[in-house]
Amino acid sequence: MDNRNQSDDRQMIQGDWTCSQCGAKITELPFQPDGDRPLFCRDCHKQKMQSRPRRF
Repeated sequence: MDNRNQSDDRQMIQGDWTCSQCGAKITELPFQPDGDRPLFCRDCHKQKMQSRPRRF
């Protein structure tokens, strides 16, 4: 069974981060950032995912 759409059990991490693309403030993430990779706000992440070629 695919549980990716059930976000009820997902624990959000609270903090103060900045989107690497647009500079928007990020206050919640569904993971603990490691500081090595860029962070994206929801809008930039969505845009980035839509521009990626689909894998079949």
